[in-house]
Amino acid sequence: MAAATDVSDLSAPPAGTEALEALPGRARDLVPGVLILAFIAIALPVVGSVPTWVTLTVAGLAMGMMLFLMASGLTLVFGLMDVMNLGHAAFVAVGAYTATLLVGPLRGLLESESVWASLAAIGAVIALSMLVTAALGWVFERLFVRPVYGDHLKQILITIGAMIIIEQVVLVLFGANQMMLPMPEALRGSLILGDVAIERYRLVAVAVGLVVFAGLALLLSRTRVGLLIRAGVENRQMVEALGYRIRNVFIAVFVGGSALAGLGGVMWGFYREQFTVAIGAEVLVQMLIIVIIGGLGSVTGCFAGAILIALGTNYVSFLLPDLALVSNILVMMLVLLWRPQGLYPVNKH
Repeated sequence: MAAATDVSDLSAPPAGTEALEALPGRARDLVPGVLILAFIAIALPVVGSVPTWVTLTVAGLAMGMMLFLMASGLTLVFGLMDVMNLGHAAFVAVGAYTATLLVGPLRGLLESESVWASLAAIGAVIALSMLVTAALGWVFERLFVRPVYGDHLKQILITIGAMIIIEQVVLVLFGANQMMLPMPEALRGSLILGDVAIERYRLVAVAVGLVVFAGLALLLSRTRVGLLIRAGVENRQMVEALGYRIRNVFIAVFVGGSALAGLGGVMWGFYREQFTVAIGAEVLVQMLIIVIIGGLGSVTGCFAGAILIALGTNYVSFLLPDLALVSNILVMMLVLLWRPQGLYPVNKH
């Protein structure tokens, strides 16, 4: 067998890489996207008011983007590493809490009426939070995940326990009081378009989510590292036989997924403005539902699932508030009855 090759040095791939290059592309499946558009269109006559429908739809898209940011790392870890990391919510909480550390130093930018100053402040907060959660993800993988590879029951128990430990450490460091993460002044308020009011921050959340989705899609489909990730999902033994250290790819994916959870935590924290250490645990069930209905390991499926869940939650909360708590479960049941492997199963797209 060829000598092991570090994933960071891909300029000279080992012999046999042609097998990797020949990995077939995934056929495009437009049905889930058309389904989401039809869902949005059907909601218009049911809601009955165009301004209300637009407001609910934009709010749902923004919420979906933030859920996607938090869940995207989880789906990659599930799909590539076969690790059921229910402690992923802790990274969301750590990201949000880390962001509060910069409220004081960046107060001038956060309170500025300049949109560019506000975006610069958010960028700085995001960079620090992603760095911290990426480092936490690296430690988390070594301490809690590595000893239980291949045993799902132990993974569930240990990662839930690790989440509780991390949350308690956060409480010791920051206290039990609610944390404040004020939204930048320039991003408060709404844009008025006729009779429609759209919150500025929600537009920013949609933009950030689209950029991250496009970046992940390009990484997985247009780069050699992405090719290794896709190949590792479909045939780990083949990739290892070609001499690549697939374990290094796994660690990189875990760290990257942790960083994305930190990004989602910051965006969700700015939107909430006040939160406790349970900010991640509160959306854990939604993240799991999104990962399941999207298809384990599928970034596209995670993106579509997050939008579908968020839109369903918004529409149902407005039309039938008594069913709001079960709307996510209902959507999951309908999707899995239609496509048991999820909207975009990895082995089919």
